Amino acid sequence: MYKEEDFLQLSGIQHFSYCRRQWALICLEVEWEENDRTFEGRLLHEKAHDPFIKETRNNYFISRAMPVHSYTLGLSGECDVVIFYENKNGINIIGKTGKYLPVPVEYKKGKPKNSIDDIVQLGAQAICLEEMLFCSIPYGYLYYGETHHREKVEIDQNLKNHISNLCNEMHEYAKKRYVPHVRRNKGCNACSLKNHCFPEIYHKESVNKYIARYTEDMKNA
Repeated sequence: MYKEEDFLQLSGIQHFSYCRRQWALICLEVEWEENDRTFEGRLLHEKAHDPFIKETRNNYFISRAMPVHSYTLGLSGECDVVIFYENKNGINIIGKTGKYLPVPVEYKKGKPKNSIDDIVQLGAQAICLEEMLFCSIPYGYLYYGETHHREKVEIDQNLKNHISNLCNEMHEYAKKRYVPHVRRNKGCNACSLKNHCFPEIYHKESVNKYIARYTEDMKNA
Protein backbone atom coordinates (compact mmCIF):
# COMPACT_ATOMS: atom_id res chain seq x y z
CA MET A 1 0.00 0.00 0.00
CA TYR A 2 1.33 3.41 -0.99
CA LYS A 3 0.64 6.78 0.61
CA GLU A 4 -1.07 9.52 -1.40
CA GLU A 5 2.05 11.68 -1.38
CA ASP A 6 3.88 8.85 -3.15
CA PHE A 7 1.31 8.43 -5.93
CA LEU A 8 2.66 8.47 -9.49
CA GLN A 9 0.82 9.49 -12.66
CA LEU A 10 -1.39 6.68 -13.91
CA SER A 11 -0.75 7.66 -17.53
CA GLY A 12 2.96 7.20 -16.91
CA ILE A 13 2.67 3.42 -16.86
CA GLN A 14 2.21 3.41 -20.65
CA HIS A 15 5.43 5.41 -21.08
CA PHE A 16 7.24 3.18 -18.57
CA SER A 17 6.18 0.01 -20.37
CA TYR A 18 7.24 1.47 -23.71
CA CYS A 19 10.55 3.01 -22.59
CA ARG A 20 11.89 3.37 -19.03
CA ARG A 21 14.02 6.33 -20.05
CA GLN A 22 11.10 8.14 -21.72
CA TRP A 23 9.07 7.77 -18.51
CA ALA A 24 11.95 9.05 -16.36
CA LEU A 25 12.50 12.10 -18.58
CA ILE A 26 8.79 12.98 -18.44
CA CYS A 27 7.96 12.12 -14.83
CA LEU A 28 11.27 12.65 -13.02
CA GLU A 29 13.06 15.26 -15.14
CA VAL A 30 9.79 16.96 -16.24
CA GLU A 31 10.92 17.09 -19.87
CA TRP A 32 8.30 17.39 -22.61
CA GLU A 33 8.15 18.46 -26.22
CA GLU A 34 5.18 18.39 -28.58
CA ASN A 35 5.25 16.84 -32.03
CA ASP A 36 2.54 15.95 -34.56
CA ARG A 37 1.82 12.64 -32.85
CA THR A 38 1.50 14.05 -29.32
CA PHE A 39 -0.56 17.00 -30.59
CA GLU A 40 -3.07 14.73 -32.35
CA GLY A 41 -3.20 12.48 -29.30
CA ARG A 42 -3.84 15.45 -27.01
CA LEU A 43 -6.74 16.66 -29.17
CA LEU A 44 -8.29 13.20 -29.11
CA HIS A 45 -8.03 13.03 -25.33
CA GLU A 46 -9.40 16.55 -24.85
CA LYS A 47 -12.54 15.57 -26.72
CA ALA A 48 -12.90 12.34 -24.75
CA HIS A 49 -12.30 14.20 -21.47
CA ASP A 50 -14.95 16.87 -22.04
CA PRO A 51 -17.13 16.56 -18.90
CA PHE A 52 -19.90 18.60 -20.52
CA ILE A 53 -20.60 15.88 -23.10
CA LYS A 54 -23.36 13.83 -21.52
CA GLU A 55 -24.61 10.55 -22.89
CA THR A 56 -27.24 8.31 -21.35
CA ARG A 57 -29.14 5.40 -22.83
CA ASN A 58 -31.65 2.96 -21.42
CA ASN A 59 -28.99 0.50 -20.32
CA TYR A 60 -25.88 2.62 -19.79
CA PHE A 61 -24.48 6.03 -18.99
CA ILE A 62 -21.03 7.56 -19.51
CA SER A 63 -18.64 9.35 -17.16
CA ARG A 64 -15.80 11.36 -18.75
CA ALA A 65 -12.51 12.51 -17.22
CA MET A 66 -13.27 10.43 -14.14
CA PRO A 67 -10.61 10.83 -11.40
CA VAL A 68 -9.30 7.47 -10.16
CA HIS A 69 -6.58 6.19 -7.83
CA SER A 70 -5.17 3.02 -6.34
CA TYR A 71 -3.34 2.65 -3.03
CA THR A 72 -2.10 -0.81 -4.00
CA LEU A 73 -0.52 0.45 -7.23
CA GLY A 74 0.37 3.92 -5.94
CA LEU A 75 -1.19 5.61 -8.97
CA SER A 76 -3.68 8.41 -9.59
CA GLY A 77 -5.06 10.02 -12.72
CA GLU A 78 -8.14 10.11 -14.93
CA CYS A 79 -10.02 7.67 -17.12
CA ASP A 80 -10.85 9.05 -20.55
CA VAL A 81 -14.26 7.42 -20.49
CA VAL A 82 -16.02 4.99 -18.15
CA ILE A 83 -19.19 3.37 -19.48
CA PHE A 84 -21.54 2.14 -16.76
CA TYR A 85 -23.56 -0.72 -18.23
CA GLU A 86 -26.67 -1.90 -16.45
CA ASN A 87 -25.82 -5.34 -15.09
CA LYS A 88 -27.35 -7.40 -12.29
CA ASN A 89 -23.84 -8.31 -11.12
CA GLY A 90 -22.77 -4.68 -11.01
CA ILE A 91 -22.80 -2.06 -8.26
CA ASN A 92 -25.28 0.50 -6.96
CA ILE A 93 -24.80 4.06 -8.21
CA ILE A 94 -26.18 7.03 -6.29
CA GLY A 95 -29.02 8.63 -8.22
CA LYS A 96 -29.48 5.61 -10.49
CA THR A 97 -31.88 2.69 -10.24
CA GLY A 98 -30.58 -0.81 -10.79
CA LYS A 99 -26.95 -1.95 -10.79
CA TYR A 100 -24.16 -1.01 -13.17
CA LEU A 101 -20.83 -2.48 -14.28
CA PRO A 102 -18.10 0.12 -14.95
CA VAL A 103 -16.05 -0.46 -18.12
CA PRO A 104 -13.05 1.83 -18.82
CA VAL A 105 -12.36 3.05 -22.37
CA GLU A 106 -8.89 4.48 -23.11
CA TYR A 107 -8.53 6.64 -26.22
CA LYS A 108 -5.38 6.35 -28.31
CA LYS A 109 -4.23 8.04 -31.50
CA GLY A 110 -3.15 5.75 -34.30
CA LYS A 111 -3.99 2.07 -34.57
CA PRO A 112 -3.64 -1.11 -32.46
CA LYS A 113 -0.06 -2.04 -31.57
CA ASN A 114 1.72 -5.34 -31.21
CA SER A 115 2.97 -4.30 -27.76
CA ILE A 116 1.25 -4.40 -24.38
CA ASP A 117 1.96 -0.74 -23.58
CA ASP A 118 -1.58 0.61 -24.16
CA ILE A 119 -3.10 -2.44 -22.50
CA VAL A 120 -1.28 -1.91 -19.19
CA GLN A 121 -2.62 1.64 -18.96
CA LEU A 122 -6.17 0.41 -19.48
CA GLY A 123 -5.61 -2.40 -16.99
CA ALA A 124 -4.31 0.02 -14.39
CA GLN A 125 -7.48 2.09 -14.80
CA ALA A 126 -9.57 -1.04 -14.25
CA ILE A 127 -7.64 -1.87 -11.07
CA CYS A 128 -8.22 1.67 -9.78
CA LEU A 129 -11.96 1.41 -10.48
CA GLU A 130 -12.17 -2.01 -8.82
CA GLU A 131 -10.44 -0.70 -5.71
CA MET A 132 -12.55 2.47 -5.50
CA LEU A 133 -15.95 0.95 -6.33
CA PHE A 134 -15.51 -2.50 -4.74
CA CYS A 135 -16.30 -4.39 -7.92
CA SER A 136 -14.75 -6.73 -10.46
CA ILE A 137 -14.07 -5.48 -14.00
CA PRO A 138 -13.45 -8.32 -16.46
CA TYR A 139 -12.74 -6.21 -19.53
CA GLY A 140 -12.23 -2.74 -20.98
CA TYR A 141 -11.78 -1.11 -24.38
CA LEU A 142 -9.02 0.66 -26.29
CA TYR A 143 -10.37 3.11 -28.85
CA TYR A 144 -7.99 4.01 -31.69
CA GLY A 145 -8.45 7.29 -33.57
CA GLU A 146 -7.01 6.02 -36.85
CA THR A 147 -9.31 3.01 -37.13
CA HIS A 148 -12.29 4.55 -35.27
CA HIS A 149 -12.74 1.16 -33.66
CA ARG A 150 -12.82 -0.17 -30.10
CA GLU A 151 -10.64 -3.14 -29.21
CA LYS A 152 -11.89 -5.28 -26.32
CA VAL A 153 -9.23 -6.14 -23.73
CA GLU A 154 -9.64 -8.88 -21.14
CA ILE A 155 -8.51 -7.82 -17.67
CA ASP A 156 -7.21 -11.08 -16.19
CA GLN A 157 -4.96 -11.88 -13.24
CA ASN A 158 -1.84 -12.29 -15.37
CA LEU A 159 -2.27 -8.74 -16.66
CA LYS A 160 -2.89 -7.44 -13.14
CA ASN A 161 0.26 -9.15 -11.87
CA HIS A 162 2.29 -7.61 -14.70
CA ILE A 163 0.89 -4.16 -13.93
CA SER A 164 1.69 -4.57 -10.24
CA ASN A 165 5.29 -5.49 -11.07
CA LEU A 166 5.61 -2.48 -13.40
CA CYS A 167 4.28 -0.15 -10.70
CA ASN A 168 6.69 -1.50 -8.09
CA GLU A 169 9.56 -0.92 -10.51
CA MET A 170 8.30 2.60 -11.29
CA HIS A 171 8.23 3.46 -7.59
CA GLU A 172 11.78 2.16 -7.16
CA TYR A 173 12.95 4.39 -10.02
CA ALA A 174 11.07 7.36 -8.56
CA LYS A 175 12.48 6.79 -5.08
CA LYS A 176 16.05 6.72 -6.42
CA ARG A 177 15.40 9.43 -9.05
CA TYR A 178 16.95 7.00 -11.49
CA VAL A 179 17.07 7.90 -15.19
CA PRO A 180 18.15 4.90 -17.32
CA HIS A 181 20.83 5.25 -19.96
CA VAL A 182 20.00 5.60 -23.66
CA ARG A 183 19.06 2.41 -25.47
CA ARG A 184 18.15 3.29 -29.02
CA ASN A 185 15.48 1.36 -30.88
CA LYS A 186 13.34 1.78 -33.99
CA GLY A 187 10.76 3.80 -32.05
CA CYS A 188 13.21 6.54 -31.05
CA ASN A 189 12.83 8.61 -34.24
CA ALA A 190 9.09 9.02 -33.64
CA CYS A 191 9.54 10.02 -29.97
CA SER A 192 8.94 13.71 -29.21
CA LEU A 193 11.72 13.58 -26.59
CA LYS A 194 14.50 12.36 -28.87
CA ASN A 195 16.32 15.71 -28.72
CA HIS A 196 16.22 15.61 -24.92
CA CYS A 197 17.04 11.92 -24.74
CA PHE A 198 20.13 11.96 -26.94
CA PRO A 199 21.26 15.37 -28.24
CA GLU A 200 22.12 15.47 -31.93
CA ILE A 201 25.86 15.43 -31.26
CA TYR A 202 25.79 11.92 -29.82
CA HIS A 203 24.49 10.24 -32.93
CA LYS A 204 26.47 12.35 -35.38
CA GLU A 205 29.94 11.61 -34.04
CA SER A 206 31.57 9.11 -31.71
CA VAL A 207 32.41 9.95 -28.12
CA ASN A 208 36.15 9.85 -28.91
CA LYS A 209 35.73 12.30 -31.78
CA TYR A 210 33.64 14.59 -29.59
CA ILE A 211 36.28 14.58 -26.82
CA ALA A 212 39.05 15.25 -29.34
CA ARG A 213 37.11 18.11 -30.89
CA TYR A 214 36.22 19.58 -27.49
CA THR A 215 39.87 19.37 -26.33
CA GLU A 216 41.07 21.10 -29.50
CA ASP A 217 38.49 23.85 -29.06
CA MET A 218 39.65 24.43 -25.49
CA LYS A 219 43.27 24.74 -26.65
CA ASN A 220 42.30 27.34 -29.22
CA ALA A 221 40.05 29.30 -26.86
